[in-house]
Amino acid sequence: MRAVTERRELSSIAYGFMASKALFAALGVDLFTHLAAGPRTAAELSDDTGIAAHRLRTLLHALSAVGLIVAEGQSYANAPACQRYLVRGAPGDFGEYFRLQVAQQIYPALVHLDAGLAGTGAAFNTFADLLSRPAEARMFTAAQHAGSQAAARVLAARTPLEGARTMLDVGGGSGAFSIALCTRNPSLHATVVDFPAVVDVARTYSEEAGLGGRIDLLPGDAVHIQWPSEQDVVLLSYLLSALGDTEIDVVLAKAQTSLAPGGLLIVHDFMLDDVAPGPAFAALWFLQYLAYRSDGVSFSADALSGRLRDHGFVPAPSEVLIPETTKTILCRKAST
Repeated sequence: MRAVTERRELSSIAYGFMASKALFAALGVDLFTHLAAGPRTAAELSDDTGIAAHRLRTLLHALSAVGLIVAEGQSYANAPACQRYLVRGAPGDFGEYFRLQVAQQIYPALVHLDAGLAGTGAAFNTFADLLSRPAEARMFTAAQHAGSQAAARVLAARTPLEGARTMLDVGGGSGAFSIALCTRNPSLHATVVDFPAVVDVARTYSEEAGLGGRIDLLPGDAVHIQWPSEQDVVLLSYLLSALGDTEIDVVLAKAQTSLAPGGLLIVHDFMLDDVAPGPAFAALWFLQYLAYRSDGVSFSADALSGRLRDHGFVPAPSEVLIPETTKTILCRKAST
């Protein structure tokens, strides 16, 4: 990304949080779903949402200005991306991820970023603390499920697991990746490891997918509990970026021990580019973790591959999974 040269570019970054809050406010009143059937006037939307028309118009003007909705005379309609991704029940529905996790957990936590950088405080005492609270765990897990399903299907489609019988999904959250991989590979049986309050929610999703008999749930902190052995596949999705520096080595060592000879390690996570700065989304995701813990680190695919080799893995070149945001690295454990 080029260096900024204009004051207006600085303003765009400084005021970016206002557009975020406009989006979150619209999701909070289900505005995009109310617009799903077609254009509606401010008065009609006021009746739909229960928000006074004069206040709602101010929100509508802001949403129109940033391109989230389109003004058509006296009526408003969804922008194409909002119609596709922010309408409840739509095939690409992504709104719950923004509404729950980003708006209600990540956004407030970033108030603590300065303290995190200074090493003097944090938004909460590690993810174990956050996810020990049932209400927070339900919100976090539901949001992650909404945000992970599309990426999980892409990973399942591009990662053949013929012959694999067992998979350990460590820090697997809702089980979205296990669901996608088990659906794609009928012989695969998965075990999702995560905090107790999280796996309580994950159970619902695996049962809804008709996979309750093929997805087991193992409650516990993955850094501290013993992992099942002789696994054909170990999946680490969005886990390493959420750990402290020393914990990454603990987890990679556990993965090496857990895998059967010749087994496959799949790492999916935020990763920086190897040479150029960015990508911006990945870099910002790493930054937000500093609001949670002072020992968090950022890494490129090349740097992470080096750590994987240090733990006895043979990593393949990384591949982009979510453009500008995440990559995957596939590794084999030596067969002897």
